[in-house]
Amino acid sequence: MSPDETTHASRKLEHLRINLQENVQFRQSNGLERYRFVHQALPEINQNEISLATTFFGKPLRAPILISSMTGGAYEAERINLALATAAQTTGVAMGLGSQRAAIENDALAYTYQVRRVAPDILLFANLGAIQLNYTYTIDECRRAVEMIRADALILHLNAIQEAVQAGGNTNWKGLLQKIEQVCRALDVPVIGKEVGFGISEDAARQLASAGVAALDIAGAGGTSWAAVEAYRAPSSFLRELAEAFWDWGIPTAESLIRARRGAPNLPLIASGGIRDGVQAAQCIALGAGLVGYASPMLRLADRGVEDVIAGIKMVEEQMRTAMFGIGAENLDALKNTKHLEKV
Repeated sequence: MSPDETTHASRKLEHLRINLQENVQFRQSNGLERYRFVHQALPEINQNEISLATTFFGKPLRAPILISSMTGGAYEAERINLALATAAQTTGVAMGLGSQRAAIENDALAYTYQVRRVAPDILLFANLGAIQLNYTYTIDECRRAVEMIRADALILHLNAIQEAVQAGGNTNWKGLLQKIEQVCRALDVPVIGKEVGFGISEDAARQLASAGVAALDIAGAGGTSWAAVEAYRAPSSFLRELAEAFWDWGIPTAESLIRARRGAPNLPLIASGGIRDGVQAAQCIALGAGLVGYASPMLRLADRGVEDVIAGIKMVEEQMRTAMFGIGAENLDALKNTKHLEKV
């Protein structure tokens, strides 16, 4: 393994450790407390008949839940990914993998991402950092990422602030949009534009839509702050102070969801960023999301084992159903078109 590959693998382990052991959550909220469902005392539906079923990229899901991209590229990451994938297969929800750069640069690490043996049927997303297209990566690496895990789509994640506050970050973002467009045209699977936790603005959503992405994961502020993670990783007091200044940088999830919908009115949206329960998930669907992503809560559950992840997903589903019951929405279409969500 080359020094660069060793550094990348150790970084993955650091990210896992920091996310599991340190408080790296935004100090600002995800903005969903500014919205409230208006309770309906007479819902006129049977709670037992409420359906969470949906489709995304033509693939059926039992619930609009995504286990968001988190990890891979290190031995311990395999255990986490297999637990998450097994739970996704059992519950019929979608899953994304962490950045596959480590395995692109060292084939021996591919096994830490390969979850199809336990999850043959799930909607599965491959993942690479979009910025790598401005350095050495081409469409070939994008294809390899998809083929490596037999993915249904490719996430190109956007992490400009994280790169800017870390040692040796990749900060030449000139001309990147054109390269994203080339990938969208060349790949046989859909491409998802995804933030990592700082939110997508109206302008960025419009740019990505024009480039041909098939969906957006807005990943707003309010959950894990990757500037905070980099503050914990910083090798110097200078970089630590720089990263800490951006701990709360970003567009809160609720606001980003609305802005992205204005910028890309025809694209499916994935809401993520500090979503902690099924009531908030239902709010996101009512605000225009097609899927709702969970990262940090699922990581902590996966660290304990598969059964805990399954129980966590089932709790989110039941919370969603109960919220829908409380406003008389018998399916996701009714939830998306509800008149019973108000800003407070």
